[in-house]
Amino acid sequence: MAYEILVSDSKVIDLESGRSAFSDIEATLRTTEAREPNELIEEAAGVDAMIVDASTQVTTSVLRSLDSLQVVGRSGIGVDNVDLETAQELGIPVVNVPDYCLDEVSTHALGMLLSCARKLPQLDAAVKRGEWDWSPARPICRLQGQTVGIVGFGKIGRNFAQKLRGLEVDVLVYDPYLSARDLSGFDVTRASFDQLLADSDFVSIHTPLTEETRYLFAAEAFETMPDHAVLINTARGPVVDEEALVAALKAGDLGGVGLDVRDPEPPENDPIADFENVVLSPHAGFYSEDSRRELTRSVSEDVARVLQGEEPRNPVDATDGWE
Repeated sequence: MAYEILVSDSKVIDLESGRSAFSDIEATLRTTEAREPNELIEEAAGVDAMIVDASTQVTTSVLRSLDSLQVVGRSGIGVDNVDLETAQELGIPVVNVPDYCLDEVSTHALGMLLSCARKLPQLDAAVKRGEWDWSPARPICRLQGQTVGIVGFGKIGRNFAQKLRGLEVDVLVYDPYLSARDLSGFDVTRASFDQLLADSDFVSIHTPLTEETRYLFAAEAFETMPDHAVLINTARGPVVDEEALVAALKAGDLGGVGLDVRDPEPPENDPIADFENVVLSPHAGFYSEDSRRELTRSVSEDVARVLQGEEPRNPVDATDGWE
């Protein structure tokens, strides 16, 4: 039997690796730039499977319109762009790659934290202006002995915590889906959300985007954080209320910010870019050549399993917490 697979992810998916993963079945792969539901319905008519990135909106209308669709592959970890309840109702498995880019994103978050801690953007800009003076970066405090708060202790959050071990910092964790027993084996302390915000010098976000986490970081959260605190977000843009973030930066209520993800993406007329104590990157935390190859192989092989009537290795459970 010949299968048709639509790939709405030309940025991340390595198509040659994808074709190799489908070598055991007769499959045709084609790509599309469609991301919005109406365009996707038109492009995906008659396909047996879709492999999508985070920007492709697999809504209820998409799922109900595609009678031939047998499986949705999410090329990544987060599935906030897929209507999981409708997929489950229709019996359409959704698979993802739960071990994707764990090292890359946690390293990116650490890089942003260190860059903000040592005020490298300010120093870099000054040197490039021809200034040879360290004092405009004052004050810089020793990182050793400070407190890092991790919000969301799934696989990336845990990987990030392991990378912090050599820095001799204290680590607080907030994750309402985990018990103290779940944290055993990690040198971390469980905390409430407000306690973590109040006691942390650095806060790194590692939650998925859900109704529970949307705008989790808004004006009240920024008021609770110390004025010198640094916020890092490599998770999902809408976890942070950017209007409230701009207000906090203008008021001097934050010591620094590192953002790899935004709301929306790309940002338009971006006031956050005007602040010297902000480090920005274009949703690049996932990227390495190694992660692209592993991603393609994993999601493609799982899609092929479903098409052949086998159980997938990484089915998405709509009831999962912040994993």
